[in-house]
Amino acid sequence: MKIENKKAHPTMLSERFSALGDPTRLAIVESLLDDGEQSAGEICARVTVSAPAVSRHLKVLCDAGLLQRRVDRQRRLYSADPTGLGEISDWFGLHVKFWTASVDRLQAAVEQGDS
Repeated sequence: MKIENKKAHPTMLSERFSALGDPTRLAIVESLLDDGEQSAGEICARVTVSAPAVSRHLKVLCDAGLLQRRVDRQRRLYSADPTGLGEISDWFGLHVKFWTASVDRLQAAVEQGDS
């Protein structure tokens, strides 16, 4: 059975969640959200993995649409990509609406049973 999602491309959403599922990649994204744009060297200094491993993590995050990269002379600067992160936020927003409505229905049913 194939399920279509018109809000966000399911493959990209899956790639984004998969990318964030790694603790090092999640830490990189959180650091960029907290402190803003950083060079690859600054990111390396904040994590406990080798520079080549950080480079691979940054590639995965960029490919998943979670980071933006810009070149400033010989430095590579990374920042959080609001588009990719926004799609994750939108997805969570849909589910918050669902659960809020479900809890509201449950509360109404419980209140009806009390009367």
